[in-house]
Amino acid sequence: MTTTENQHPLDDVQATLAAEIPDELSISRVTYEGPDLVVYTETPREFAKRDGLIRTLASTVKKRITIRPAPGTQASPAEAKPKILDVIPEDAGITNLQFYPATGEVLIEAEKPGLVIGRRASTLREITQEVGWTVEVLRTPPMESSTVDNVRNFLMQERDERRAFLERVGEEIHREPTADPEWVRVTTLGCCREVGRASFLLSTPETRILVDCGDKPGAEGEVPYLQMPEANPIADLDAVVLTHAHLDHSALLPLLFKYGYDGPVYTTQATRDLMGLLQLDYLDVASKEGRTPPYESAMVREECSEKSSGTERDTG
Repeated sequence: MTTTENQHPLDDVQATLAAEIPDELSISRVTYEGPDLVVYTETPREFAKRDGLIRTLASTVKKRITIRPAPGTQASPAEAKPKILDVIPEDAGITNLQFYPATGEVLIEAEKPGLVIGRRASTLREITQEVGWTVEVLRTPPMESSTVDNVRNFLMQERDERRAFLERVGEEIHREPTADPEWVRVTTLGCCREVGRASFLLSTPETRILVDCGDKPGAEGEVPYLQMPEANPIADLDAVVLTHAHLDHSALLPLLFKYGYDGPVYTTQATRDLMGLLQLDYLDVASKEGRTPPYESAMVREECSEKSSGTERDTG
């Protein structure tokens, strides 16, 4: 499908979706949020009744699709809350239920998220059919942690700002190619012939992605070779991927924000929460040992709260 010079690529996607859905369903807005395609509709309840329609649309446009209600099409929070609680089994152990009218989402935090989701997302669809809200499910942390609570609360409070950030990232991810990627290069910035400071740079003619940014256990001042020309300027990196939370892979990731990075960090929700705990402990240990910490705790908050893109989907 060819896009004309004055036409936005999303116009083609919206036209394709409109041609595929039944006439009684509507699409009011289509946008990208990170890797996801978000479709706003004035008929969210009808969408929820069409089991399998979203999978068909996702297969057609080759994108993961999230359906959200257009403003004003869902029940009020006061009306929706008791209906939601009536649909979800009591054994789910709901610990938080919060509404976000700007995006038409209701966040449900539960001890057993699988019971909130239901078999093949049947409970999620039932909730949307009843109240019109799109449901996001989080697992309640098994242990109380002020750090995890602060990260999650910040994400909730800054939801609109985060959505704008994800839309910007989505535009970058799905932009039209500017070059034919005839090569891919992997540059090691640490971790070879040594234990620790894992960091790798994945480059193509169009993009540069950093994978991990860790510390070297037991060594002071031995950080990944971020000064290498291939990694600079740090601020122009397209994305960062964190494989897991161990400090030899994650300890120095906040340094990127100190050096001007302002892009996404891709990891799972569980890794994001554990990463924040370990990094704050890392700073505390450095301070107690009389060493100068390489960054401040504010950088941990920015890394965990504002930029991290959790990709984990709870299924049980």
